[in-house]
Amino acid sequence: MLTWDAGELSSALKIDLSSVREYFTDGRRVAFIIERRLKTELGFRLAPSEGAAFDLVDGQGDKWEARNLTSSGVYFCPSYMVGSGRSFDEPGFLRKLKQLKGYILTDIEEFPNVPCWMIPKEAVERWYGTGRLGAGTKISREKALNLIEALA
Repeated sequence: MLTWDAGELSSALKIDLSSVREYFTDGRRVAFIIERRLKTELGFRLAPSEGAAFDLVDGQGDKWEARNLTSSGVYFCPSYMVGSGRSFDEPGFLRKLKQLKGYILTDIEEFPNVPCWMIPKEAVERWYGTGRLGAGTKISREKALNLIEALA
């Protein structure tokens, strides 16, 4: 669990509480902060560059991808496959999975108390292979939470 003090953030950033919440629940905006917080909390290292196919490296040298669960859900394919004019590429997704130890999902919708889960790549492979991940590997928030709960 990542815990933030929204009041302290508001004061330090000199913005109102609603703006803090808006920023910290927008996956595109808060991704870099979450990655750095996970690095500190888990004792991991950041990827050598923002262009790397992973975000964090654990003490054994295993690679992890950080993803934010938002109101619109979460996706597991590489970022270059998501967005306007981009398309899902199954071989590229499967290549990415081979490189990873897993995904670290953070539920930023629960800000300021952000639950985290370490999802092994084998679970994501199983979800994909059994059709539980949607088109382009994107799933809804509700489906993601149900799949995570089923892992426990």
